[in-house]
Amino acid sequence: MKRFALVFFAVTAGCTSVTVRPVDQSLGIKHICIKENPKVQVNDFIEVIRDGFDRHGISSQVFDSAQPQNCEYLLTYTALRSWDFSPYLSHAELRLEKDYKQVAYAEYHLKGKGGLSLTKWAGTKSKMDPVIDELLGAYKSDR
Repeated sequence: MKRFALVFFAVTAGCTSVTVRPVDQSLGIKHICIKENPKVQVNDFIEVIRDGFDRHGISSQVFDSAQPQNCEYLLTYTALRSWDFSPYLSHAELRLEKDYKQVAYAEYHLKGKGGLSLTKWAGTKSKMDPVIDELLGAYKSDR
């Protein structure tokens, strides 16, 4: 019985991996431009990202073609969804660059696509807010 319980727990746990190289506060970021990624099928992803940066006092704008002239910092992203009765966010990456050099990075990854864990269906906001907060930890938060 103990063996069954251990196996059941291992299968249902659904590990999440978060990797972050945070933004250095000395950069003094006030505004970023987000390059829209049309391949991303997670409907609320950009909104969640913009809200997260705004929560830390960093404004943002989204563009889909040429980068606007007033953009010192560029955020690119990817987000993947998986299906298990309904779609859910299973992987996301954020890359922040200045002058074509990466200054910060964050990755959210649901190992094994969440297994049998019910938390895999949590919303984009509940998955990405902690990642954004860690990425921008050096900047104030209005939480």
